[in-house]
Amino acid sequence: MNVLPELDERLRRDVELVSHIDAVPSILDVVCRTTGMGFAAVARVTETRWICCSSLDKIGFGLGTGGELQVETTICNEIRGHGEPVVIDHVAEDALYCRHPTPARYGFQSYVSFPIWRRSGEFFGTLCAIDPKPAHLQKPEITGMFRLFGDLISFHLDAQERLQASEAALSEEQQTAVLREQFIAVLSHDLRTPLNALSISAQLLRSMPQADATPVLARMDRSIIRMSALISNVTDLARGRLGGGLSLSRSRDRERLEAELQQVIAELRAAWPDRDIRANVSLTKNVFVDIPRIGQLLSNLLGNALTHGAPDRPVLVDVKTEGGALEVRVTNSGAPLSTTDRERLFQPFYRGAEGMDREGLGLGLYIVSEIAKAHGGTIDVASEAGETVFTFRAPIS
Repeated sequence: MNVLPELDERLRRDVELVSHIDAVPSILDVVCRTTGMGFAAVARVTETRWICCSSLDKIGFGLGTGGELQVETTICNEIRGHGEPVVIDHVAEDALYCRHPTPARYGFQSYVSFPIWRRSGEFFGTLCAIDPKPAHLQKPEITGMFRLFGDLISFHLDAQERLQASEAALSEEQQTAVLREQFIAVLSHDLRTPLNALSISAQLLRSMPQADATPVLARMDRSIIRMSALISNVTDLARGRLGGGLSLSRSRDRERLEAELQQVIAELRAAWPDRDIRANVSLTKNVFVDIPRIGQLLSNLLGNALTHGAPDRPVLVDVKTEGGALEVRVTNSGAPLSTTDRERLFQPFYRGAEGMDREGLGLGLYIVSEIAKAHGGTIDVASEAGETVFTFRAPIS
């Protein structure tokens, strides 16, 4: 006998389902008191595993929740095969089981085990009991009790499963409701900001000489880029949440990818003329990616760095193919991110400790993480000593 924690997800869930049935300890206690046997258990039995879901041990058998027996050494495995209960009053006097290896292996003389069937007809396991002494078990009140308790456990298993499914659905609905409220509140706030900036800038242009219009045009460009990013991010949020994830249209075109990234950098330089953006784009290999999506990823990362980085320090962009991967790194200076910020940056609508005063819907970095995930890549952030670095890596092919 040994206790093995390495259960797959389905078996672990089944053991937990039994552990959540409040009636099981009472059932095992009644079984032991009624039969006079010293060990009773509910077991999950499959073709390859015998796992104790719950037990009552008064004889030092040494098998608790999660304990495991070699399934081929158990009579429960035979029950799984033929589907009938097994009841033995006295192994030594039983013509069928007196030479059976299992009683000798585990040292019992009395044994009873009834199958537990799920409503779907699937075999779940057994309600069983053993004792080193003989016991008078083959009588209607004992077998009827075991059959009733087996049906009761089956009923509770189905009830627990339905309850967990309902709780999961409720939790998902609550999360959706929270996202919906955040979405409405933030969208109404942040779409107005660039629209107002465009309106004011247009009024200024009407009243000023052409030579003085350059800073105003830059502000207008910045507002247009922000609005475009907002629309793209909202669209991608809807696609990701309602459509099962972002779709990709991949291609291998190093020159087009490089041109896309340089265009993104040029647009943001025009929109932020007072900021120092230092970029190095060096692609030495073709990369199998969705080129517009990688451009969107860089735009979101660079826009985030410009918005939240120190305005008097350069923002660094480094794009390269190295070690079988495409790497996009964006670095900005400024106050380091808090632990809470680092843990939640890539969640939708999260905008940091500064809350609603921060620009944007809080979707940019979430979309970055979705693009990384869709490409089978990763997005990491490191922030310390006044420097924050976002690094995207994805396989070349």
